[in-house]
Amino acid sequence: MMKEIKPEEVAKKVKNNEDVSIIDVREDEEVAQGKIAGATHIPLGDLEDRLDEINQSKEHIMVCRSGGRSGKAYQFLEEKGYNVQNMTGGMLEWKDDVEK
Repeated sequence: MMKEIKPEEVAKKVKNNEDVSIIDVREDEEVAQGKIAGATHIPLGDLEDRLDEINQSKEHIMVCRSGGRSGKAYQFLEEKGYNVQNMTGGMLEWKDDVEK
């Protein structure tokens, strides 16, 4: 069962300055249009090569455009023993501020 989190819940964590790790797995040109403040950008295709950048003792929220690629990233990381959640609806459902 995939652990999911709604964009509104993620927005609340960001606004409350919670120590939350958000990983955006979209491509460069998508992220250039804006990402969630503080999110780490690791394109889905680079995930395997950049595992050392992902702290295994923290929980990570996976984000993409609509929730599909982040779901793949979620499954990949979960199999590797990471604690992850998938943000439902992706950036299409994100109503809050973005940083460019």
